[in-house]
Amino acid sequence: MLLSELLLVPGRVLLLLDEGYLRLGHRTEDEWAGALADVVAPRLDRFAAVDLSTRALPASAAVLGPPALRDLDPAEALRRLLAALGLEHTEPDAEEDVPVAPRFPDAPPAVWNVPRRNFRFPGRDPVLEELHALFESGGPAGARVALRGISGVGKSQIVIEYAHRFANEYDVVWWISASFRATARQQFADLADRLQLTDARALGERVRAVREALRTGRRRWLLIVDSADDMEQVDDLLPASGGHVAITTLTRGWAASGGVAEIQVDRFTRAESVSYARRHVERLTDEEAGQLAEAVEDFPLLLGQTAAWLEANSPVPAADYIARLRGADADVIGIQVSSDYPIGFRTSWAITLDSLEQDNPKTTELLRLFALFSPGSIPVRQLQHARPGDLPPHLAELAADPVRWQNALARLAESTAVRRDFVQTSDGDSYVDSVEMHRLYHRFLRRTLSPADRDELSAVACRVLVSADPQRPSDVHAWPTYAGLLPHLYPSGALESAEDSVRELVLNCIEYLRLRDEESTGLTLCEQVLARWRVRLPPTHPSMLVLVHQHANMLRRCGRYREAEAVGRAVVEQLEYERAPDDADLLRAQVGLGGTLMALGLFEEAHQVCDRVWRAYDALEGPEAPHTQSSLHNLGVALGLLGRYLEAAAVHRELLAVRQRLLRPNHRLTLLTGLAHARSLRLLGRHREAAGLQDTNTRLHREAMGEYHTQTLLALHNQALCLRRSGDYEGAGDLLSGLVEQCGQLQGARHPMTLMIQADHASFLSSHGDLRKAADLTLLVAEDYRHLLGEDHPNTVGVQGNLGLVHWRLGDHAEGLRLVEQALRGMTAALGADHPWTLGCALNAAAVRRLSGRAEEAAAGRKDTLRRARGAVDDGHPLLLACVESLATAADAPPYWDFEPQPI
Repeated sequence: MLLSELLLVPGRVLLLLDEGYLRLGHRTEDEWAGALADVVAPRLDRFAAVDLSTRALPASAAVLGPPALRDLDPAEALRRLLAALGLEHTEPDAEEDVPVAPRFPDAPPAVWNVPRRNFRFPGRDPVLEELHALFESGGPAGARVALRGISGVGKSQIVIEYAHRFANEYDVVWWISASFRATARQQFADLADRLQLTDARALGERVRAVREALRTGRRRWLLIVDSADDMEQVDDLLPASGGHVAITTLTRGWAASGGVAEIQVDRFTRAESVSYARRHVERLTDEEAGQLAEAVEDFPLLLGQTAAWLEANSPVPAADYIARLRGADADVIGIQVSSDYPIGFRTSWAITLDSLEQDNPKTTELLRLFALFSPGSIPVRQLQHARPGDLPPHLAELAADPVRWQNALARLAESTAVRRDFVQTSDGDSYVDSVEMHRLYHRFLRRTLSPADRDELSAVACRVLVSADPQRPSDVHAWPTYAGLLPHLYPSGALESAEDSVRELVLNCIEYLRLRDEESTGLTLCEQVLARWRVRLPPTHPSMLVLVHQHANMLRRCGRYREAEAVGRAVVEQLEYERAPDDADLLRAQVGLGGTLMALGLFEEAHQVCDRVWRAYDALEGPEAPHTQSSLHNLGVALGLLGRYLEAAAVHRELLAVRQRLLRPNHRLTLLTGLAHARSLRLLGRHREAAGLQDTNTRLHREAMGEYHTQTLLALHNQALCLRRSGDYEGAGDLLSGLVEQCGQLQGARHPMTLMIQADHASFLSSHGDLRKAADLTLLVAEDYRHLLGEDHPNTVGVQGNLGLVHWRLGDHAEGLRLVEQALRGMTAALGADHPWTLGCALNAAAVRRLSGRAEEAAAGRKDTLRRARGAVDDGHPLLLACVESLATAADAPPYWDFEPQPI
């Protein structure tokens, strides 16, 4: 729109003058000066203006006499604005009901972590307007928009500009770097503190709390997910609705997934390139700017770098520099880039690096060291405060001088693809905490390093990372530090290091991931490390044994039980051959194997392993040592899985007394044992006693660990089953229904814990709710168990039996009978004829057979089941009472027993 067209609208026109906006588009400063003189000056009665700039406006704007509004408090800014418009400022009456107004434009949202604005941002108005329109079109449900384009076209700069330009429309604006999953999850979880949601320690719980708060809250929010090239890495973080999500990506995966609009971000138009180059380098003519744009093929990142070089090297004629770019040799550096990128990349960056090397070799060496860290957040603060001896002498000298250090960082930010991230101090000062390097430039730098240089810099980077290791992965206060260290392990070369201290760092990071329940990321890291250490270390090296133990643990947590079993058995067999029975490494390996065997349904072998480990620790360390307590807990779990409920209850009761005496009543382990004890009582049929204990245990879990911690969800699950068995069907149903949703969001739809809760909810629905919904959910769980655990696993078999009961209740008697009898055969094969789960299947089969007219066969089955039950469970157990009752029940009595999977 032309300025003169504004006069077609009646009333006064207010011009908001900002040097950035005056330079947008294709207009030069002289053209703006002419327009202000020709159009505005003669009609000052129609025009008013205010100054929003950060520096002096062009002289041509002085005719408007614009008052400066930037950096004022709201009251003074309002007074000056009204004065410019010739309006009187009146204070509202104290008792007047003043409607809630938008936030003052200069005030950022209360929750904000977006990088600093680029005041040389090159326009891109059409993209910004399209992004804003797509967000607005989403309405209250919100919208997701992916900005797709090759690396270096300015996607991140666009979303930074959008966030700053439209900040007043949001209460929460949060930036997530998505190139590394662990970092993305940590940054997303950090919102929990800013939103004052939870004090939970588990990362998954914090993630869920943030996601739910954004999905259901009233705050206006914008989530920026930068460098999200692998959709599977971060899609589970994003709220389903309720706000705006801006995604930058190289790939089409987001748009192809559905529900995400896409904006294709291309290179600059030639006019945008010329305008940007001239604003960056004032000495360029239009012709020279066009030649520069042509040489770099209008590529934004490269245009910015070449313009920065010309600005910093003013004696060099632009024509000479452009000629060097045009004559680029494709192999000048050797970096291989896609044909989407101009050849000038290699030449321009080689020129910049050469100039930097000549002018300031120490700064160049610092830049090369940056290439040994993750480009997303290079820890310059750690480098600056590295231990004596960690840095080479010339870099240590630079880091010791704060002025020279800051000047070096400023020089790199001006002349290379590096952006500084500032942290504000409480007294208003700021310092550079980290720098971000463009990923393409990071690749370029790493390719310029010789093998010898890379090894030398890798050693420096590893020393800096080791010095930052708190060496306390179990300390929740150290977790943010470990989250920051993780992305640097691979680029620094830490995974290949032969230094013991570096290996310890790697193992501490893996332990941190285990403690934070980040098994997916932990498994990936374990496998990366194993591939490197196996060629350097013998299998029984202490570091290797810890790593293999963690690998098996992560495999088990990810549901890859057969692989975990293979890894665990191999280590145990080797250590049993080489070590004493009470060797610490052997006992640790046996603990891991015992957990895997329980998950696989090999309960008898698991019990033998757990019993052996407990006895060894009891003799070696004493009955109250932590290892002994932990192994006793495992033994109690194994006894429960074998159906030896009375013995399991005795073990958990004994351990609970010890932990209540030695630990806090609300300690995680005390609460875990209390939960196991209450579960054992419920499985014994002492439902009201179990319900009372579990009610207290759940309350303590909520207070100590938060609403959404995994252990709290398990406590709530046991409470729901206690309520059901105690006759509170409404309470049980509501609790199970909520848990299905919560656990699915926290753990994933196919996690063993989610499947266990879904199975119990389906069983509840079958007896007290919607049969058709119960059938669909039971079938889904059965299929998921078959996929996760295999056809013959007790959980798969038991849920198949539940499915048979649902079919029978729906009237499909033939299919119901088939599935119930199949479950009996499967459970007998898996656990033997005398296991309580098998007896429950036998009880069901007898009932269905009798209802199917096979009375004689049913009677024989009932008698056999009763005989076996008397030897398997104690007097008064519900299963035994049901067997007795079944012999005297009317012919049309329904089956009794619903299978309940146990935690694995």
